Amino acid sequence: MQLYNKLSAEERAKIIDENSQERITLSFYKYFNLGNPSLFRDHLFIAFSKLDVLGRIYVANEGINAQLSVPKENIEVFKKSISEITPLNNIRLNIALEHYSKSFLKLTIKIREKIVADGLNENTFDVTNIGEHLDAQRFNQILDDKNTICIDMRNHYESEIGFFKGAIKPDVDTFRESLEIIDIELEKHGKQKNYLMYCTGGIRCEKASAYLKHKGIKNVFQLEGGIIEYTRQVNENDLKNNFLGKNFVFDERKGERISDDIVSNCHQCGKPCDSHINCINESCHLLFIQCDDCREKMNSCCSSECMQVVELSYEEQKSLRKGKHNSNKIFKKGRSAKLKFKIN
Repeated sequence: MQLYNKLSAEERAKIIDENSQERITLSFYKYFNLGNPSLFRDHLFIAFSKLDVLGRIYVANEGINAQLSVPKENIEVFKKSISEITPLNNIRLNIALEHYSKSFLKLTIKIREKIVADGLNENTFDVTNIGEHLDAQRFNQILDDKNTICIDMRNHYESEIGFFKGAIKPDVDTFRESLEIIDIELEKHGKQKNYLMYCTGGIRCEKASAYLKHKGIKNVFQLEGGIIEYTRQVNENDLKNNFLGKNFVFDERKGERISDDIVSNCHQCGKPCDSHINCINESCHLLFIQCDDCREKMNSCCSSECMQVVELSYEEQKSLRKGKHNSNKIFKKGRSAKLKFKIN
């Protein structure tokens, strides 16, 4: 029984290139009671490996959260296999707007305490008592209402490159901090407003809306399918697009363009730019925005210190990384004193 990747990322990338393989990037999530996440994880790995599915999946007692890449020729079989897994039957698949065959190069399925880290104690409120789901047309209508408070439920590096017009964009690193911003907005505006929320695919709004309902808010709304589904409906139905810039995505693409607006800047020179990159120094790996000119000048690094490191031999770089744990304490997303033009 295969429960591991047989190929390295480099080997997988080479095969995809050699075969000119077309792959569909998609995501999905669902909250449901899962009694044995370990058994469910193993079942998914075996089923998806047979279909050459790659990506990142989190499973927990509360459900599943997945970002995947599926070979185009296997997409219908994949949909059928999903429908045959009882908790996932009729689940909505958020198909990416742009496809990149190497968006994922391994299949990783991890068991987590929660599918979205929130720092909340669900025993204090009902996570199934959620707000009203809105399609793109209704979302636009509520967004235009003067009684509406629109809140972006994503983190700072996501909302920096794209957002809905008039939205509150919390300058936060975590979803839990976003909930603290909600508390501040409730104190400021009261409970009679329309509270409208959105995120990338809808998963964070699901819990945030239940949190607001628990706080006694009656008019709670969330964008069904998130920015991804909103854009699909806008394009298909010729609706007004109220989203400016790019939608940040959690794969190698790092962003999907929604409008031609560039609402952010290069963190190193200040030039209008919305292209994210990870510093190529493996002991840094900082996520930040870098324009083409700075990428060439800085050798895809965030600082002169990192440039010096990447010029060392592999063994010297490896020695510098020894003893360091690759966690968010090291791999910070867009937070560094070295980034002169990062808007904090």
